[in-house]
Amino acid sequence: MAGVAQGSNQHGNHSGNHRRLKDRADLFQRQDNTDDRAFYSFPRLVIHVDEQASGVLAGYLADRLPRGSDVLDLMSAWRSHMAEDHGLASLTGLGMNETELADNPALTSGLVHDLNKLPALPFADRAFDACLILFSLQYLLKPVDVMTDIARVLRPGGMLHVAYTNRLFPTKAVAVWRHSGDVERARLIAAYLDETGAYGEPEARRLVDGSAGGPLYVVSAAKA
Repeated sequence: MAGVAQGSNQHGNHSGNHRRLKDRADLFQRQDNTDDRAFYSFPRLVIHVDEQASGVLAGYLADRLPRGSDVLDLMSAWRSHMAEDHGLASLTGLGMNETELADNPALTSGLVHDLNKLPALPFADRAFDACLILFSLQYLLKPVDVMTDIARVLRPGGMLHVAYTNRLFPTKAVAVWRHSGDVERARLIAAYLDETGAYGEPEARRLVDGSAGGPLYVVSAAKA
């Protein structure tokens, strides 16, 4: 699973009659449609992976985030799965719970923002060298819009890294994610990226096979 091809044929089961993914409201239905601010009003101190997988992800990111970079941790929580001495110039967390962001030792700053209400990011153009979405893409109601705006805040050649596993809050995850398998989810992320028109060809990797716990996958793409 070293790569994921782009193009409309990769939309497969998710695109139906070739309508844009972002226009398919049925794909983004949730079991719980109550206000997300209520759901995240108290800290949820979970990381969706075990400690071993978290360490593997930290090593992966250390190899791909140059020291001195400015990085955005989107949909951030109380941990960012980063090496203790990550050496970044800045790691900005944008999440839903102020207590979780304040408790995250890797962040240099944090901001509460609801992307399902406001998909536009509250940052200037070309503010970051990379963006991370770690174990939370499944909760976005407008992932294509969010990924499009991520490209705006990335510098030329900036990277987007999306990590996922098979753990989630099921009532808040969108239907297309819940009904997809692990490999299908990599293709779905590639389809989101393709629809933005803002990224190069994505690469998908399985970092942990899940034999001893949950699997771990990362899909990465550079701003075109």
